[in-house]
Amino acid sequence: MKDPRDIIISPIISEKSMDQTEEKKYSFKVAKDANKIEIRNAVEEIFDVKVQKVFTMNMKGKRVRRGYTVGKKPDWKKAIVKLTDDSKTIEFFEGV
Repeated sequence: MKDPRDIIISPIISEKSMDQTEEKKYSFKVAKDANKIEIRNAVEEIFDVKVQKVFTMNMKGKRVRRGYTVGKKPDWKKAIVKLTDDSKTIEFFEGV
């Protein structure tokens, strides 16, 4: 069994993700090989909340340029987690 902190890498703090917290939706950067069930269990265990639905998407890494050299940032996976109505909010996103 994987450690939940290996599945949830970091929260995504952006203007859009902050607007979604009003609808009890929270965005996380997750491990590329994690599935929806593993993400659900990890969020429930780490933050002690009930998850209603998990949305996942694979994000392409952006192209970067350093002088003449052109490279690419690595691809990553994003998960948006919707909590049940009776769940408490995740305090990590409060007051950011």
